[in-house]
Amino acid sequence: MNDIITHDINIDKNRNRNMEKQFYQFLAKSLQGKEVPMDTYKGKTVLVVNTASKCGLTPQFEGLEALYQKYKDKGLVILGFPCNQFANQEPGDEKSIAEGCLLNYGVSFPMFSKIEVNGPGAHPIYKYLKKELGTFFGGRIKWNFTKFLIDSNGNPVKRFSPATEPAEIDKYLQNMLS
Repeated sequence: MNDIITHDINIDKNRNRNMEKQFYQFLAKSLQGKEVPMDTYKGKTVLVVNTASKCGLTPQFEGLEALYQKYKDKGLVILGFPCNQFANQEPGDEKSIAEGCLLNYGVSFPMFSKIEVNGPGAHPIYKYLKKELGTFFGGRIKWNFTKFLIDSNGNPVKRFSPATEPAEIDKYLQNMLS
């Protein structure tokens, strides 16, 4: 019996190491055009969000920035990934996206170049996150501001719908960052 339990624990440890390696192996291009390795965020709790500047949910930038300001010194980083796959709600280029986020919402967390989150052109980070945290209806991203929470070991732990306000994520962050 002990051998079985030990074996199961080892499988879980290997699975966690493999998941950690997977998230940290990705790269993404910042709004400034610089390749950023995700291992830059090793040891941080990460919230990955697909964003859009002309969406009814765009005011969530304020709530995301509030979370970032509240928890960045405790190890939170929010990564914003603009996407134009939903009703053409992110039509701008990197410069206009950066200006809109900063001027309209004071966004100071890292923002990345526009990507696709669904289909064959989906960014590898999103392919991975959808695979790890698919929903009952499948892994497809339904709309802008879908959020993925990744723990400080690089393990995807929770997916939040677009309708989930950033303030509702606070309770998860309190537990993870305490």
